[in-house]
Amino acid sequence: MDSSANPQAARVSSTAVDTYTIGECARRSGFTMDTLRYYERIGLIEDIARTPTGQRRFTDDHLEWLSVLKCLRDTGMPVEQMHRFATLARDGDHTIPERIAILQAHKLAVDARMDDLAAKRDYLLGKIDYYKSVA
Repeated sequence: MDSSANPQAARVSSTAVDTYTIGECARRSGFTMDTLRYYERIGLIEDIARTPTGQRRFTDDHLEWLSVLKCLRDTGMPVEQMHRFATLARDGDHTIPERIAILQAHKLAVDARMDDLAAKRDYLLGKIDYYKSVA
């Protein structure tokens, strides 16, 4: 079957759960295949089934978890903190207070970066205004 004519062709159903090749998972998640392999190797994503030939099969649950990781990564959370957060998430609901603490600390770091960028943007706007006034 031509996968360009049918985007679902890359999806494989081994049971009642849809699974996705690493390429399809990369397209859907926004991560590269290398990043997905790396995240699996360091334990940020787990329980990836394999076909008899060793090909990875990701699920919708993996895609949902990858969206969490993408948000954390895109906001600048270090991999070590992402790993701690992932470990806590796997350990169960009793870790929610610690997960909240990690997210709150990260939010403060994001806020500080945003304030710094806003100040630098204001500086640039001032320079633009200055150069326009002397041009």
